[in-house]
Amino acid sequence: MSERAGNGDMNSEGATMASDPQPEAFARVAPEPPPAPPRKSLFKRPLFLTILLIVLVVGGAVGVMWWLNARQFESTDDAFIQADATRVSSRVSGHVQTVNVNDNQFVEKGFEIAKLDPRDLNAKVKEAEASLAAAQAGLDQATQSAASSDANIGQARAAEEASKTEANRAHNELQRFQQLSAQAVTQQQLINYQAAATAADANLAAAQQKTVWAEANAKAAKAQISLANAQIEQAQAALNAANLQLSYTTIKAPISGTVTNKSVQPGDYVQVGQALLALVPRQVYVIANFKETQLDLMHPGQDARLTVDAYPGRVLHGKVDSIQRGSGAAFSLLPPENATGNYVKVVQRVPVKIVFDVPDDMALGPGMSVVPKVKVR
Repeated sequence: MSERAGNGDMNSEGATMASDPQPEAFARVAPEPPPAPPRKSLFKRPLFLTILLIVLVVGGAVGVMWWLNARQFESTDDAFIQADATRVSSRVSGHVQTVNVNDNQFVEKGFEIAKLDPRDLNAKVKEAEASLAAAQAGLDQATQSAASSDANIGQARAAEEASKTEANRAHNELQRFQQLSAQAVTQQQLINYQAAATAADANLAAAQQKTVWAEANAKAAKAQISLANAQIEQAQAALNAANLQLSYTTIKAPISGTVTNKSVQPGDYVQVGQALLALVPRQVYVIANFKETQLDLMHPGQDARLTVDAYPGRVLHGKVDSIQRGSGAAFSLLPPENATGNYVKVVQRVPVKIVFDVPDDMALGPGMSVVPKVKVR
């Protein structure tokens, strides 16, 4: 037991002696580094503070400048190009013979767009011309009848004067013989003179009736002339209407513009008022729907800058033309009924018309998106 313990003590001491040299060897090979000095905070470094101060000053200046510039403008992305497009329609019905335009073609005012079959209307023109000729013939006949009636009036008046003269002579003879003594005039002579005076009076009355009849015929003839003139005017109006209808078979451009939405082809049968195509003029404008809270300082005549989505990078210059008296919702198909049900206030949009000059190299048309900026200060 003692030997084992002694051996154990010796072994433990040897192990201790054997293990003691190792830390000293490692200490000589890798000595511990000295502690690093404490790092200064960024906010205690002069260079960083200088850079930070410069950034803050520049950023503040830029922000102030941006705010001062932005507050001068009112902008919206609810804006679109509009144009006073004209829809071309047919004023008569018929088959289309020719169509002389293509899609997106620019045409001048008065250009022949299409031609309808004119044969039916040509027949109506011929019929109206025949009616006019008949009315003119009726006028000639009435004029001749009036001239004949005037001649009859002259003849009747002459006969009346002759009858009046003869009646006066007969009455004078009768009166003269009545004043003679009974011994100088026989009873038969007196009867004969009385009969002659009575016959002269009858002839005078007949002549007067013929004069009245001739004058009545003259008035009737003049009435026929008036009727014939009215018939001529009616026939002339019918002829003008027929020619006008015939002219409608040639469909012309009412304005200068670009052909859009074309829906007519040769051979089609078109009805009165049927839309054939639309003409979009070159001059367009912008309808910008600003919020009602943006209209406080806005008025016609203010400058506006326009950016079209189809042409990024291009800035157009225009002016406010007018502001609609009422919101867009008020004139919609179904305007809101705010007096019924629960009410939730919604900021309304008011259309503002902006006019500008269209550059020649930009193809602008209705419906294209625009971002306008109106300078209000």
